[in-house]
Amino acid sequence: MGAYILRRLLLVIPTLLGIMLVNFTLTQFVPGGPVEQAIARAQGQGDVFGGFAGGENDAGAEDFGASNDQYIGARGLPPEFIEQLEREFGFDKPPVERFLNMLWNYMRLDFGESYFRSISVIDLVLEKMPVSISLGLWSTLIAYLISIPLGIRKAVRDGTSFDTWTSGAIILGYAIPGFLFAILLLVLFAGGSYFQIFPLRGLVSDNWQDLSVGAKIADYFWHITLPVIASTIGAFATLTLLTKNSFLDEIKKQYVMTARAKGLTERRVLYGHVFRNGMLIVIAGFPAVFIGVFFTGSLIIETIFSLDGLGRLAFEAAVARDYPIVFGTLFIFGLIGLVVGILSDLMYVLVDPRIDFEKREG
Repeated sequence: MGAYILRRLLLVIPTLLGIMLVNFTLTQFVPGGPVEQAIARAQGQGDVFGGFAGGENDAGAEDFGASNDQYIGARGLPPEFIEQLEREFGFDKPPVERFLNMLWNYMRLDFGESYFRSISVIDLVLEKMPVSISLGLWSTLIAYLISIPLGIRKAVRDGTSFDTWTSGAIILGYAIPGFLFAILLLVLFAGGSYFQIFPLRGLVSDNWQDLSVGAKIADYFWHITLPVIASTIGAFATLTLLTKNSFLDEIKKQYVMTARAKGLTERRVLYGHVFRNGMLIVIAGFPAVFIGVFFTGSLIIETIFSLDGLGRLAFEAAVARDYPIVFGTLFIFGLIGLVVGILSDLMYVLVDPRIDFEKREG
């Protein structure tokens, strides 16, 4: 097992390199880079994308040097100003040199500083991390605590009325988009047209620092309830059906019939024999569930509930072309995803020690 883990860890390096290379290459062809963003801000446009169509800024184009023609919004600005911006952002160097410098810095855990926020990327990530951790961990924990028992019960009572109406409710919940469900929760329970039970925005109240320890905990859970429910709904449906189908496959196997023939109770058969094998595929799906809730689903939920987390940070950085944040978070998230994948294999072995990945590879 040690050799297998070592090989998986060594594979992390080329995988991360490929992720960074593909995304770095794509950004070279995307219009509206950091220099254009800085130019748009300097001209009071606020956003570079409004200047792509031309307009009044085309006046004075004849005064702009030919070497800077790629910056459409820069017409009328002195070439020295553009060159200074390129040096500040590092765009005076060839793309290959910039990419190699970035990798060397990342190897030393130096993720640079935001172009527009005057703060290091790692400090910015650490500042936003608590919000995303709250959403990801609580959503994943609740999804597993509810979905696994429910899925097992549905498998045991397959075809009954309980299985039918719970399947209908699960499919209905899965069919509702997460953002629409979040809006529905706000309208119903956060001061919309009906009840004002939960707060509308934020992770804690403004006076959180002045509260007692017990009041702080209560205030935190009061704020996090609706976002967690909204982010859990998709994973909850998928995980429940996955658990049910996995246990149904195991229940129909020969070893279960043999265990019943020996006179073992149904509970002993289910939790002493079926559970270990049925849980393997559920554990295998843990990285996808965790990463999906933690990263993919966080953007919309954080935006709707006004939570300042990693999802909003990554989105705003992509729009502003703040490349140190874009590539820094991409590297960190990619590394976390790969490590979680290795941990899922270790959980396989923990649940069923008979699994030997080294023999399977051989």
